[in-house]
Amino acid sequence: MTDREIKELLERVRVIAIVGVSDNPEKPSNIVARYLKDVGYKIIPVNPSYNEVLGEKCYKTLSDIEGPIDIVDIFMRPEHLMPVVEEAVRLRPECIWLQLGIINEDAKRLAEEKNIKFVMDHCIKIEHTRLIRGYR
Repeated sequence: MTDREIKELLERVRVIAIVGVSDNPEKPSNIVARYLKDVGYKIIPVNPSYNEVLGEKCYKTLSDIEGPIDIVDIFMRPEHLMPVVEEAVRLRPECIWLQLGIINEDAKRLAEEKNIKFVMDHCIKIEHTRLIRGYR
């Protein structure tokens, strides 16, 4: 996706599921989730290890979430994420987003085959800060 497409996506969407989120405030997944919540997105934590993260109900799986999801933001090692991407594809979010350092071409191919936007190896917090808030 181009910068323009990412900017338009982040300006339009409201609901972001964060898979692999941690309740540890020092972990990148928690920092990103907190930032997204603070700038006005509805975050939906997904991690079977927790009942709540950042004051929000934490779901065991994406399929447990009731209601639509705009972006599925994934914090997982590339070798473990295909089942989550397959689950996400079934839920038809507008975008599947793999965080900075996470690259998986099979996941990209699957999402694109289903006409789901796909971003990998980018931090959604960094991109929001750069493209929406105008910080570099």
